[in-house]
Amino acid sequence: MLTPERHRIILQLLKEKDSVKIQEIIELTNTSESTIRRDLSQLEDQKFLKRIHGGASRLQGKLQEPSMVEKSSKNLHEKRLIAQYAASLVEEGDCIYLDAGSTVFEMIDLLPLKNIVVVTNGLMHAAPLLYKGISTYLIGGLVKPNTNAFIGRGALASLDLYRFDKCFMGVNGIHPEFGFTTPDQEEAMVKQKAIALSREAYALADTTKFAEISFAKIADIHEASIITNELEDETKKQYLNRTSIKVVTA
Repeated sequence: MLTPERHRIILQLLKEKDSVKIQEIIELTNTSESTIRRDLSQLEDQKFLKRIHGGASRLQGKLQEPSMVEKSSKNLHEKRLIAQYAASLVEEGDCIYLDAGSTVFEMIDLLPLKNIVVVTNGLMHAAPLLYKGISTYLIGGLVKPNTNAFIGRGALASLDLYRFDKCFMGVNGIHPEFGFTTPDQEEAMVKQKAIALSREAYALADTTKFAEISFAKIADIHEASIITNELEDETKKQYLNRTSIKVVTA
């Protein structure tokens, strides 16, 4: 079978379902595993799909953004692993920024009961932070309905009042060339501002966010360290000379 025909079959499979296994493609095309892996690499380079462990998955739309409720219910075990490590980085006397992301939200229960101050644009973050007795500042601005994040000119103006030891960000896409991205331009600007005001910046993202590219750029890949749950060695190599990556396992 010629390469264009194999590529057509692979892309058709991904139109019908979100992901496909290498073995499934091998059986449909009667082709060797090494050839299929090469096909997937080519299609990923052309930005038609992204490789995952044991196969490939469909790329999400540039503007696609699940609600906070939807995001909170996905990959929960992985998010908690990432959040646990991120929370361990918070030290006595730190002033930190917590982004409105769902993985960042998981950090709150795990934050050490130390002398820390938290600034956040996450409306849902305020109550659990206060319940823990943590000094909390909520920035102003427009509340975005589906993510419960404060965004817009008011949020940017509020952020100018603070400086942070560390900030912890949620992202929708991580790409070695196109950096950290998210679907909403205004939310991207808030994230970008918080990174600029922080001594150390961390992007918290499970493995599904890698090779994804959303509509609005947050920052270049070197501007934040990455905390994730799983990465294949081949993928990890693409990032190691650009930023630091901590892979957290159970």
